[in-house]
Amino acid sequence: MKFTPIIAGVMNWGVWDKNLDIKSMEKLIHTFMNQNITSFDHADIYGGYTTEESFGKAFKSSGIQREAVQLISKCGIKYLSEKRSYQIKHYDYSKEYILWSVDESLKNLQTDYLDLLLLHRPSPLLKPEEVAEAVSILKERGKIKHFGLSNFLPHQTDLVKQYVDVEVNQIQFSATHHFPLTDGQLDYMLLNQIKPMAWNPLGSVFKENNEQTLCLKNLLADLIIKYEVSADIILLRWILQHPSQVIPVIGTANHDRIENLKKLDSFQLETEDWFKIWTTSLGHKVP
Repeated sequence: MKFTPIIAGVMNWGVWDKNLDIKSMEKLIHTFMNQNITSFDHADIYGGYTTEESFGKAFKSSGIQREAVQLISKCGIKYLSEKRSYQIKHYDYSKEYILWSVDESLKNLQTDYLDLLLLHRPSPLLKPEEVAEAVSILKERGKIKHFGLSNFLPHQTDLVKQYVDVEVNQIQFSATHHFPLTDGQLDYMLLNQIKPMAWNPLGSVFKENNEQTLCLKNLLADLIIKYEVSADIILLRWILQHPSQVIPVIGTANHDRIENLKKLDSFQLETEDWFKIWTTSLGHKVP
């Protein structure tokens, strides 16, 4: 498995947030590629089942070779939207639905294969042997190269990997959502050689003003001066220094912030500073 150390998250590109047109998406793809970020994270539900199709059109018009990028997508959530007539949001991991979902993603992304397929969220009705059968068929047909999970806890991962190899788990992890450090999630993945990916890696620092985020902003103001980089770069470096080699999935569509990511390679946080961030987020000293 080869993915870039930073992954471009596509969730916000479409109608759920930025509402980018095809030309703007194409330009954004090139901006990431110019920073050697060639891995793109999707899910079938993004944009109410519309963003994959828009990205597919933008990628086709970009002229970039398919082999130059890595496309990730997720399936399993049946989401309420104009595209689907479900009565409630729910999950479906039947063999038939997984196979159908991947075919839909391939059609929308205008590609013959996914580099990685993830099950989006755990379901109490998931039958691991049925998932394994679907994954086996998809790999035999060359429609996916690798398989993993998203938002699965260790015991849920154990259930699936009794039947099929799990290579990735994409979880929520950031300085403000730091629980995977202590609840066993990252330790489990390190022990079992499962690659962690982190969605929302900047957490709520720039989204909320509460005691936790205000204290972090005060600390970051000092660290910005010390390391001569921006606050988002410090927060991403904090994630990258975990021994499990977490890959952050970043949601920005700002070209300047994307170009600024090259500064991640220019420094390491000192150990005390790493713990300052964690301690400040905790609101108390470590045990």
